[in-house]
Amino acid sequence: MSLAHRVKPWIAALEPYKPGKPIEELEREFGISGAIKLASNENPLGPSPRAIEAVRRALDDVHRYPDAASFALRSKLVEKLGVAPDQLVFGCGADEILELVAKAFLGPGDEAVFAWPSFAMYPIVTKGMGATPVAIPLDAALVHDLDAMAAAVGERTRVVMVCNPNNPTGTSVGAAAFDRFAASLPDDVLLLIDEAYVDFARRPDFPDSLGWVARRPGTLVVRTFSKIAGLAGLRVGFGIGDAELIGYLERARHPFNVNLLAEAAAVAALDDHDHLDRTVRQNAAGIDFLRRELAALGIETWPSEANFLLAKPGPGTYERLLREGIIVRPLGGFGMPDHVRITIGLPEENERLVKALRRLVEEERR
Repeated sequence: MSLAHRVKPWIAALEPYKPGKPIEELEREFGISGAIKLASNENPLGPSPRAIEAVRRALDDVHRYPDAASFALRSKLVEKLGVAPDQLVFGCGADEILELVAKAFLGPGDEAVFAWPSFAMYPIVTKGMGATPVAIPLDAALVHDLDAMAAAVGERTRVVMVCNPNNPTGTSVGAAAFDRFAASLPDDVLLLIDEAYVDFARRPDFPDSLGWVARRPGTLVVRTFSKIAGLAGLRVGFGIGDAELIGYLERARHPFNVNLLAEAAAVAALDDHDHLDRTVRQNAAGIDFLRRELAALGIETWPSEANFLLAKPGPGTYERLLREGIIVRPLGGFGMPDHVRITIGLPEENERLVKALRRLVEEERR
């Protein structure tokens, strides 16, 4: 018996999220070894040694449920961010925080406004609650068109999502433009600021999102340990907002959603300032290197405040790089078939990518 007629129509119509190709899959498919992955914006340095050691110490307790309140991690972030304990909510990755927002604030007839292309989960969590996504195209520089987004906010708008720095473009908006935008929003619209890549931002006028949390109730800042801390495999994300907003998200949250090992690793990672600083320095050097080398090859790139680079090497590059044992992220699904997103890797990985692209360019010129 088929259950198709019982499934909610907005769930049946969803296109599942498609992650980057795993290294193992590529090596099986092409019968090669030594492939590298520059597709999923992972930290090429891996996790902090302190985080690894914390996980080892916590292994003896995995027969116990984790602390449902994530007290140790909450305490660390209260100290680091200068917020109150009841202003934090934790999730199994930042994705779950988005799910909690959708669960609490969106339903049939409601709208969520966001830029596009942007994080692929925005339309998925919106449609998953039967709400309507309102995707506003990026401007000519592939930056959030905040004026157009503000104009799209209407009576049915419940949530506005701003990914800053933006994924998959790496572009960002500055403080002045963001402040005008945030101030223009109705008080009863939830402003979600997705800062998964905030630790890599170098522009001096990057917006003060926590300042908006302090002065605008209904503002939520979402961050993650998957990128800067290198804990993508453990899935730890968190949201920062006013106590009332966080209280609603806590009602929607499942218990024990941050596992014991993940919390131990996240707490330890926050203390390893050397690892965090090294990650930021290496990432900045990698962006500068790739932009310079790709420009020399005639490949257009965009300024990036994240740990990846948007490049336009032309159609077919993704598939051709796979045969070189290099995985990048194709962006055809975002309506950008000539573009790829390149995660900043180790120096030797970045150099290998450049050499492969140079060979491809030379082949085209023959």
